Amino acid sequence: MVDCFRKVRKMRTVEQEQQKIEEELLQRMREELTTVQTRIGRRFRRAEVRKRAGHFLEGLLAPLQRKNGWQMAEELGEAGPRGVQRLLGDADWDEEAVRDDLRAYVTEHLGEADGILVMEETGFLKKGKKSAGVARQSSGTAGRRENSQVGVFLLYASAKGYAFIDRALSLPEEWTLDRVRCREAGIPEEVGFATKGELAQQMLSRAFASEVPAAWVVGDTVYGYDELRRFLEQQEKNYVLAVPETHAVWVEEEPTHLLKTRWVLIRRRLSNPSERAYYRVYGPAQSSLAELVRVAGSRWRIEEGYEQAKGEVGLAQYEVRGFRAWYRHRTLALLAHAILVVLRGQANAQKKKVVQGKNGSH
Repeated sequence: MVDCFRKVRKMRTVEQEQQKIEEELLQRMREELTTVQTRIGRRFRRAEVRKRAGHFLEGLLAPLQRKNGWQMAEELGEAGPRGVQRLLGDADWDEEAVRDDLRAYVTEHLGEADGILVMEETGFLKKGKKSAGVARQSSGTAGRRENSQVGVFLLYASAKGYAFIDRALSLPEEWTLDRVRCREAGIPEEVGFATKGELAQQMLSRAFASEVPAAWVVGDTVYGYDELRRFLEQQEKNYVLAVPETHAVWVEEEPTHLLKTRWVLIRRRLSNPSERAYYRVYGPAQSSLAELVRVAGSRWRIEEGYEQAKGEVGLAQYEVRGFRAWYRHRTLALLAHAILVVLRGQANAQKKKVVQGKNGSH
């Protein structure tokens, strides 16, 4: 009887502790959300739009099964999705400035000198032909050619966590050659065709100009071409960029006194030794093999980031067609994801302190 009572009391204590933790997390989320809303508030000229954007962020962070226009409207207590659609479409606010706020927010919370910038594209399956940039094209999401939009993203990773800091919609050449179609989708006249590598370079340029603390730049084979590597070397930025096995490399003997040098890194899969991945590397001459392997492996952080952002804040759940609306939705979704990343980091740090405190008391 006494043992049973003790077990029940222990269960109640555990439940009470869990409830307390959940309440603290909710309070912390509310405080962090308020901080972020205040931070981006100046980007919205009208109070009504500013308030709606704040509610939209709350909806993205809410535990909804789907986060499309109708369900978001229901979460916000609205009769239909027109308010959400207007926020993403015609409302007066600066999504590029909010993008800058996102980058600064991530850098402030996750920034470390040895941080890594990771670039990669992902697909968003889309029906019809009206949505900006939609075409039958290769989609990693589907694993085959599908009707989709493709976005290029830049992620920042450090020991503190990882979150996205920039985004760009890739427009197929069939779109940029049809200016009537572009105008119908709200694509500005000055926006022309750009390769995924060129879009990545634009995002990297913004990160460098903002002095994002990063020791390395990482990308898959789409970004390992000569022009982007030359650009990074001109900026004195270290990189580990994947290249296909058919990639030609000219071997030249370099002076031994150089502070930086170039390598070809070959990684062999342990489960299948015949399967290899190849990388072009540029970085400090004293870099160890273990360091280069660690940096190359960090590319998978962006895959984890996509999974989180699509699954938790509705990155792929949107019902807008316009070019600008695509950028606006992605910007707010990435900001919501960054908030979750920061909160998780704070929670983990708190748990670590508690564990250290308990260990120290024994």
